[in-house]
Amino acid sequence: MQYLLCHDSPGEPLSNKNYANFIWSIADLLRNYYRPHQYGSIVLPFTILRRLDAVLAETKADVLVEYEKSKDGGIPLTVLLPRKSKHAFYNTSKYDFQKLTDAENVRDNMLDYVRGFSDNVRDIFEKYKLEERIQELDEHDLLFLITQDFAAIDLHPSNVSNVEMGLIFEELIRKFAESSNETAGEHFTPREVIHLMVDILFAPDDNDLDKANIVRSIYDPTAGTGGMLSVADEHIRKMNPDATLTLAGQELNPESYAICKADMVIKGQDIGAIVLGNTLTDDGHIGKTFNYCLSNPPFGVDWKKSLAIVEKEHKEQGYEGRFGPGLPRVSDGSLLFLMHLIKKMRPVRDGGGRAAIVLNGSPLFTGGAGSGESEIRKYVLENDLLEALIALPTDMFYNTGISTYVWVLTNRKSEERRGTVQLIDGSQFFQKMRKSLGSKRKELGQADIDRIVKLYGAYDDADSEYSKVFKIADFGYQTITVERPLRINFAVTEDRVASALASKGLAKLNEGETSAVRTALSELNPEYVWTNRDGFTADIRTALKNSGTSLSAPQLKALVSGLSARDESGEISTNAKGVPEADPDLRDTENVPLTEDVQEYFEREVLPFAPDAWIDASKTKVGFDIPFTRHFYKYQEPRSLDAIDDDLDAVLGRIRARLEAVKA
Repeated sequence: MQYLLCHDSPGEPLSNKNYANFIWSIADLLRNYYRPHQYGSIVLPFTILRRLDAVLAETKADVLVEYEKSKDGGIPLTVLLPRKSKHAFYNTSKYDFQKLTDAENVRDNMLDYVRGFSDNVRDIFEKYKLEERIQELDEHDLLFLITQDFAAIDLHPSNVSNVEMGLIFEELIRKFAESSNETAGEHFTPREVIHLMVDILFAPDDNDLDKANIVRSIYDPTAGTGGMLSVADEHIRKMNPDATLTLAGQELNPESYAICKADMVIKGQDIGAIVLGNTLTDDGHIGKTFNYCLSNPPFGVDWKKSLAIVEKEHKEQGYEGRFGPGLPRVSDGSLLFLMHLIKKMRPVRDGGGRAAIVLNGSPLFTGGAGSGESEIRKYVLENDLLEALIALPTDMFYNTGISTYVWVLTNRKSEERRGTVQLIDGSQFFQKMRKSLGSKRKELGQADIDRIVKLYGAYDDADSEYSKVFKIADFGYQTITVERPLRINFAVTEDRVASALASKGLAKLNEGETSAVRTALSELNPEYVWTNRDGFTADIRTALKNSGTSLSAPQLKALVSGLSARDESGEISTNAKGVPEADPDLRDTENVPLTEDVQEYFEREVLPFAPDAWIDASKTKVGFDIPFTRHFYKYQEPRSLDAIDDDLDAVLGRIRARLEAVKA
């Protein structure tokens, strides 16, 4: 008999959240036998198993008849049985969930049932190590109870649609993440954030997506449980139910992969389109490109384990590979996923592609000119691939409260957007949740999503408080190296000679060699002061030669250095050509916007304070960053001292009153 489940109100269908809560409540049976972080490894695969069982229920009898008739024939069952099951997968076991509740043989029956699935979905359960879980549950006398509870849940597609099933999966996965105490980088994308990304991604194409016979491909390299793919699929199908869509993705976590693949299988997608593995080191869709790409990669997670393979691709394939522009620091691989997405966008010759990716704030500005991060930003901006950046509110994700940004990328910008980037500050568009979910305290309401999409569509500075449009050059700068002259002199006084011979560079000279050097130096006038390093070095070399003594190049350099002294008020030290030497201790750098003339900037900002300075043009580097918050900074006038004093007096008054009460 099926359980009677409480609905939200009489006459209404059971909500997705209540379905998820009810399924999760089955985990109560696992207490005292498993730790909370292990619950998901049982609840989730059983949920998938029950869903597939419900999907195959109507054609199960036909499949079994065909199986018995054809199992010893010459035609592969992988060809015949999908026709009977009317899905890309099937099950040849005589059991289903309603027949599995035989308490005496439930373990053997369940193992037979799981092994009866076609290979293309059986790996879902292999990734969960479901057969091991079944053995464990049986040993704890829990298998029958768990099976019975799941058999009572009606997950037939007529009762729970694919979209609703996806929401149930997501809620279960969120609960699993919370119980596992996963780190800030291993979060799941809230559904409303995905809706925003999808709306922005498809906005320029709305007029085309409802046309007859359209074919579109969607890709997520960090697919998780498939939430982004599902929402994108739902969005297009609402506009055009007859559209032909192909969904593809890759996921590293075996459990998330299993759920994502199960969802795609149920949707009738190519079973091989969801790949298990590390996207950075083993691209499961190598050589393929897509109309639309979506991703929410881990925030601030290092890629040390992928370093060797990623560096090899960077060096050997260059721009023909994914990581040609450069590599970010090992502590944060976010920009690697961004470059991967760019490579996955359909080429312009084939109609072009669009992508949206959620990143934290670090990729906007980390790394100075010439760094890997700056070179990646330079490539993205100079190739006009960044269309918009959208700041999201903080506290939007279940496991982290940090600031996040949606990067909107495309290689087919509209004419008006070419050469520009739109920044949208959506950080204040949210509604507070009645109850926090982990770190998630805020959510985007539909009005918030609509407002951001409207700002994006307007593409102007009319609402400059929240939307600004910049030229590419506005984010670029040149880092110039400002040198100042070295003021130093050289002499062969007794103190300097003693100091030089005691230095590390000459420590290996024996007593005879030390004496020979002293003799050579005695030929030079101890009262004369040199300011030209090359000239002084030549004189030292001559003196050594005349005395029959020689030193290696490093030893000679150490000797010259030991005989020098800084002299801030002295003459500028020069080389043999009369060119001033630079003082490394006074070296500085300046970032000059690309929109400014370097020489004019130098004369205005540097020379008035350091008249003897110059620019070493050989060290100039071009960099790019996107100081998002600076462009939307709003000055807040500090409180007056009188107001602060009044507050302090009020606090002190309360403290005095309490002390008096204690004394009394």
